[in-house]
Amino acid sequence: MRILYIDIDSLRPDHLSCYGYHRQTSPNIDSIAAEGVRFTNFYCSDSPCLPSRTALFTGMFGIRTGVVNHGGEFADMPLEGQGRGFRARVAMESFGSVLRRAGYHTCMISPFPNRHTAYQVSFGFSETYDTGKGGLENADEMYPPASAWLHANGHKDNWFLHVNFWDPHTPYDHPADFGNPFADEPIESWITQELLDAQNASYGPHGAHDVPGYDDKLPPMWTMGVGRIRTLADAKAHMDGYDTGIRYADHFVGKLIDDLKALGIYEETAIIISADHGENQGELNIWGDHQTADHITNRVPLIVRWPGMTDGQAGSTRQALHYHLDLPATIVELLGGARPETWDGASFAADLSATTDSGRDYLVISQGAWSCQRAVRWDKWLLIRTYHTGLKAFPTYMLFDLDVDPHETTNLAEARPDVLGEGLRRLDEWMGEQMYRSQRGDPFWGVIAEGGPLHAKVGSRDWNAYLERLQASGRGHHADALANYAGRPIART
Repeated sequence: MRILYIDIDSLRPDHLSCYGYHRQTSPNIDSIAAEGVRFTNFYCSDSPCLPSRTALFTGMFGIRTGVVNHGGEFADMPLEGQGRGFRARVAMESFGSVLRRAGYHTCMISPFPNRHTAYQVSFGFSETYDTGKGGLENADEMYPPASAWLHANGHKDNWFLHVNFWDPHTPYDHPADFGNPFADEPIESWITQELLDAQNASYGPHGAHDVPGYDDKLPPMWTMGVGRIRTLADAKAHMDGYDTGIRYADHFVGKLIDDLKALGIYEETAIIISADHGENQGELNIWGDHQTADHITNRVPLIVRWPGMTDGQAGSTRQALHYHLDLPATIVELLGGARPETWDGASFAADLSATTDSGRDYLVISQGAWSCQRAVRWDKWLLIRTYHTGLKAFPTYMLFDLDVDPHETTNLAEARPDVLGEGLRRLDEWMGEQMYRSQRGDPFWGVIAEGGPLHAKVGSRDWNAYLERLQASGRGHHADALANYAGRPIART
């Protein structure tokens, strides 16, 4: 079997047309979905980028490896210590190593390992190719080495190729001559002027008042987007940038599909499309970033087209709950390999060829680089428990009914104490199970002891500059509150 894994950074599923989005952002991805199986409740266990891909490629939750942050001690894998053998166990049990033992030649085309100094994601890969710009590559820069590899190696059997596209991750800097395919198309109606007014009166990096980060100065490399979202026209300009990034990446997904067909191997190649995390676009007053353990940041697309396996299920969907690290366990089972006992992932291979839709009773998802949050996802509910707000106006508990409020606009924590209690019970149950398996205790307490997440560390240059920014922009009372609470949630609900 040949396997092409397309990993599109910051891709949220509900902005793909095959997931029901009103804009036609993804015609080539849609074509793969029409021939395969699409998963609607597929979540990265840990966000954002570094924690997510570490969990995926090591097969373990962030609470176990301790990799939950983008800097500090908890951005690195722990040493194995005296028990380490000639080779590190985590390397020998990584996804790449397991694929190699199953007889597969593995190749990763991505700048990600060097971007985050996260070489654990490439453990076991036979080949790696760093495109050299640390994640600022557009799809037109990622496609050529992937196409060259396919033309040199595609005729061989038993390979796994990981191709990492970076559009639509900010900055929105795809070539200007690609234009704006959505210039005449409206944005979703849940974004209202009332919402934008409230967000502009609030605060937080990458909020409506400070879209690029800690201020409203849009860097010149952006070809689309705005520095501040005051009006619905501003919101559309920003959203057009994100959606055009998706369409640009999709264009080069189509070119990879064309390569497979030209080589005569399309029918014999499994194609998997997913992402490391999603991207909030107004939800929780975050525009164009991934700062929370919520439905938007942690939910990712998963589309699997596997010849001989999904043929009878073409175009079908699965709604059960899965972690992204269930995918390696599934692939290894399909290849007849041995899943390491240390992996947290559970295979859903049986659901690819049958109408069954089995999954987990609930998920616990985390964020540790912008805020410290854990969330529980079950039934129609999402409960977010905040430990460190990350320069945001987050209370301790946020509870959302995703069936009626997928954009997380109404916090029901106070109105539904029964559901809040059930979510906390599930979180406590999960924590009790994981603490016996964690290599460094609860990494969140380590992150908080360091001053907080890398991008919102108390007393850091960014922290102090943002408090000054709040004072200068007429929001000094928010700066006072942040200074007093130092990352702790300001309210219970």
